[in-house]
Amino acid sequence: MALSYCRDAPGHPWHGPYHAEEYGFPVTCDRVLFERLVLEINQAGLSWLTVLKKREAFQRAFDGFDLDRVAAYGATERLRLLGDAGIIRNGRKVDAVIENARRLVALRAEAGSFAAWIARHHPRGKASWLTLFRQHLTFMGGEVVGEFLMSIGYLPGAHQPDCPVFARLAALHPPWMVAEAAGFTDYAK
Repeated sequence: MALSYCRDAPGHPWHGPYHAEEYGFPVTCDRVLFERLVLEINQAGLSWLTVLKKREAFQRAFDGFDLDRVAAYGATERLRLLGDAGIIRNGRKVDAVIENARRLVALRAEAGSFAAWIARHHPRGKASWLTLFRQHLTFMGGEVVGEFLMSIGYLPGAHQPDCPVFARLAALHPPWMVAEAAGFTDYAK
């Protein structure tokens, strides 16, 4: 994805800002991590552009991606979400977001934060990450997990080395670069 994204995203009104300011950059804020997870879950089977265009509506619909508030959602909130034309009204995806918020609250209690839980399990390859995420969360397909981790700097590939954003990203020492510098390169396993 990075090759064409690095070529096609610059200048695009939706992809451009995401590519230049967020994609692949390290994230340690649980609210932002939850947002990225919600967006990746909702992208499954759809275009990333569709999700980016609905991003503000997702933020409003899911109370600013506040884990505690979303984890407390019940039947009333679920019905509200399924009736919200601003977001993707897929029952499985809505249920996954709510259930994952509950599970992330539990992980946070155990690890201190979602960010700390991710950091504690780094480095590992994509297949190992997928197994871990499937053990702890729901609606975790290979693309959801892979793109989520790439988008927050835990897997390589968000930008090509010749992309102008790559140098800015490298200066922030994303976790995958730190792992590579220490000798880890087996991202497939």
